[in-house]
Amino acid sequence: MAMLPVKNQLEVSQETTPSKNYLPALLALAVLYFMMGFITVLNDTLVPFFKEGFTLTYSQSSLVQFYFFLTYGLLSIPSGKIVERIGYKNGMVAGFLIAGLGAFLFLPASWFHQYELFLAALFIVATGIVLLQVAANPYITVLGSPKTAASRLTLIQGVGSIGTTVAPIFGAQFILSRLSESNASSDALVKPYLMISLGLLLIGIIVFRLALPQISASSSSEQTEGTGQRSIFSFRHLNYGIIALFMYVGAEVAIGSFLTNYIADTLSIEEHAANLYLSFYWGGMLVGRFIGAYVLKLLQPSRVLVIVASLSVALILTSILSTGYLAVWAMVLVGLCNSIMFAVIFSLSVNGLGRFTTRASGLLSTAIVGGAFVTYAQGLLIDHFSWGIAFIIPLCCYFYLIFYGLNGYRPSSSFKSH
Repeated sequence: MAMLPVKNQLEVSQETTPSKNYLPALLALAVLYFMMGFITVLNDTLVPFFKEGFTLTYSQSSLVQFYFFLTYGLLSIPSGKIVERIGYKNGMVAGFLIAGLGAFLFLPASWFHQYELFLAALFIVATGIVLLQVAANPYITVLGSPKTAASRLTLIQGVGSIGTTVAPIFGAQFILSRLSESNASSDALVKPYLMISLGLLLIGIIVFRLALPQISASSSSEQTEGTGQRSIFSFRHLNYGIIALFMYVGAEVAIGSFLTNYIADTLSIEEHAANLYLSFYWGGMLVGRFIGAYVLKLLQPSRVLVIVASLSVALILTSILSTGYLAVWAMVLVGLCNSIMFAVIFSLSVNGLGRFTTRASGLLSTAIVGGAFVTYAQGLLIDHFSWGIAFIIPLCCYFYLIFYGLNGYRPSSSFKSH
């Protein structure tokens, strides 16, 4: 799942002392990341559930992801402005309340059994998630020593990956196991999402009561490296990086969204059994982050991006050109390759931007909207052609990432090292 790394220039209020115990706050943030990962990946379970329950095409069922990830494109920058006005802590609390409200709205949506009402509820959930990410990420960097900020961020994101791994198992057990009832009722969604709503509300109350440090934008006079460029769009590697992030999130979400149906068709098994493989796809993100943390110390990030993007291309081609378990596990292993892509693309995109870094982070956050458009486009191809043709879209996305790792990340178009 896409979690935007933060390179904000922040400073802690003078009232905050280094000796302060931040463990309760860090635990709350860990739970926050778990819930964000859990909720986002649970959408992958909703896609096959709604497809069956409302007799939808693949493109229609992909609207689950479309409306969820559309919020990143529409609300990332406005959310940043809201957080600047009300503060990071209040922004987190507001995010929990909004997401909790959206989850609660699954109850009336189930009463009417209307797909459009579920989409509206998901949009509200996603609005809260976007606000949570914008507000919560900076706290990770200031809750403790600056020297250990990177390790804290990695650890917290790892907890988020646990949420993405558990969500498909939860979805298979409590939602897809009742798929046969979905044609007449969506009651299977009520208890899970009421539990999520209650959990978000409780976490929001806990965060509200926690004594968190006051943080603000640094007044640093840091200047942009290199030439005196005045427009943020004058940075070639950032422009290509925004597209790269759009492509990456799109491919990751598209594969995850349709993986259950793809495996069910490939192995001729029930959707709830196929959904369990989704845990391995997202679990690969957790394993890959630990492996990647070590590998990135040995190799240049751009080179690692080329390697994993090339492996993704090879795995997808293997999957669509084969059958049975080979096809299934080849597609599942793409998740392992995905694990470090987001962080690498982000870091390469903001490299050398100096005072433009914060604005660039906002633009890169909006690129997460790729999860909406790429998924919908793949759904259209599945409807009109075949699985093999449809997976050409994520293939093209990974080919673009190979280009970005070879040349697109450079400030100039030269292939020479600098």
